[in-house]
Amino acid sequence: MEGLKKRSVNLAGHATSLALEAEFWGVLEDQAKANGVSLAALIRHIDAARGPRPLASACRLAALAFVRGGDSAD
Repeated sequence: MEGLKKRSVNLAGHATSLALEAEFWGVLEDQAKANGVSLAALIRHIDAARGPRPLASACRLAALAFVRGGDSAD
């Protein structure tokens, strides 16, 4: 895997920087497309459901769940 790729995401009116490996960004983009939402909307959903887990970890777990056959972002 290559290094981390940073993207800015607007969450609750605040710009947040999120760093993930390019492979995870690709899976999240596929997941957003499969769900008919934007990548930003998917990340907002993941953020709302993550509880105390760090956002990057929650995004990685959502991507893992998607490739394992579940499309939940929770």
